[in-house]
Formats: sequence, structure tokens, C-alpha cells
Amino acid sequence: MDIQETAQAPREIDASGLPMDRAQAFVLDELRALTERAEPFAAILLMPAPPQGRTPAASASAPTSGTSAADRVRTLKQIRPGLTAHCRGLAFVAPPDIPAERAEAIHSGEQLWGCPTTATRDVTAARAWAEARVRD
Repeated sequence: MDIQETAQAPREIDASGLPMDRAQAFVLDELRALTERAEPFAAILLMPAPPQGRTPAASASAPTSGTSAADRVRTLKQIRPGLTAHCRGLAFVAPPDIPAERAEAIHSGEQLWGCPTTATRDVTAARAWAEARVRD
């Protein structure tokens, strides 16, 4: 779990080794820090595989260790204005070895985040997309 920072380069946030609820909370904390800088950014979010047999809605209401789904929703509502103002894009990256349907479960749209989003299982494609978003 780290953030690789380079001037004007997209930020890479690696939550892939965490359980999904902790990964979501970690990503929100890191995005909050980026929005507080009040500078344009794009981020590549390396996510764990979503729990098998769960829809995104079921995952959001599942019991969690650490932060609750309500806490994560509250945090997102707090940081959304900063995301809208400063985030040029969020690229969600699912593990490459999971089926495409499960990979889609990690992706939430622009309406939720307040900035452009994409989802892929290809980290190289995610990096290229995020770099293009920063340049625009």
C-alpha cells in the first residue's frame, strides 16, 4: 500500500492486498489527501478482487472490519466536491486473473465520484488513460 508520486504524473494507489472494505477506506483516505492539495490529479486505483457472488450493492451493505459502508459513503460525500474540482480521472484496476463480470464490480461511474472514471484489468491501459487525463 503506497502512493507513487511524480510531478504531473498520475498517482498510483495500491490497495490490491487488502480486503475490499479496507481497500475502499484506504482509497478514500488517499483521495482525500490528494483533494486537499487542491491541485489537478489523476489516480490509478489497484483494487482487490470483489467478493465472489456479491453485487456491488450487497458488498456495500456487508459487515466490515474497520469502517462501515455508511462511513465510506459519508467520506465520499465529503470529498466529492474536491474530486469534481481537482480530479481529472480515476482508473480502477481489477486483478487480471478474475472474470470480466467481477472486474466490473469494482467500477463506479462519474456520477458517484464526481470525475471521469474507467475500469480495466490491464494496469498498462489504466496508466495510459490516466496519463492522457492529466495532459488534457
